[in-house]
Amino acid sequence: MIDVLLIISGFLLIFTGIIGAFIPVLPGPPLSYAGMILVHFSAKASFDPTILIITGIIALIITLIDYLLPVLGARTSGGSNYGLFGASLGLLAGLIFFPPFGIILGPLVGAFAAEIINNQPSNVAIKSAIGSFFGLMLAIVLKLMISSLIAWLVIKSVFF
Repeated sequence: MIDVLLIISGFLLIFTGIIGAFIPVLPGPPLSYAGMILVHFSAKASFDPTILIITGIIALIITLIDYLLPVLGARTSGGSNYGLFGASLGLLAGLIFFPPFGIILGPLVGAFAAEIINNQPSNVAIKSAIGSFFGLMLAIVLKLMISSLIAWLVIKSVFF
């Protein structure tokens, strides 16, 4: 019974981690990794300690990079913290109100609007929006990759 609970809880965390790759407030890779750890403690699956350590380190690194990439993208493009904040809000609003296209349009519109509100000229706002958008998209891809890898490792271990 405890094994079933561990596996179900693990898969719920992994699924939430995959969703967290797209939603800025959910730490996707750590949630997926926590799900992997729960499944590891069941009798049904066991992971090599090296795999656990490597996936844990990668999840941690990608989580830290997640906070830096949009900032670097906006900074490289001449944007400000307003652009980054706007891109994050735009992503969240886009996910809620305009899925799946909101993932692409939300950060662009949000960063642009925030820079305009910050009294930046429109050419600076556009550059910031594009830089912040590319940083945010790269972070999403990295988070999705590690969360999907963890999901695949767990599925393979439990079912095959």
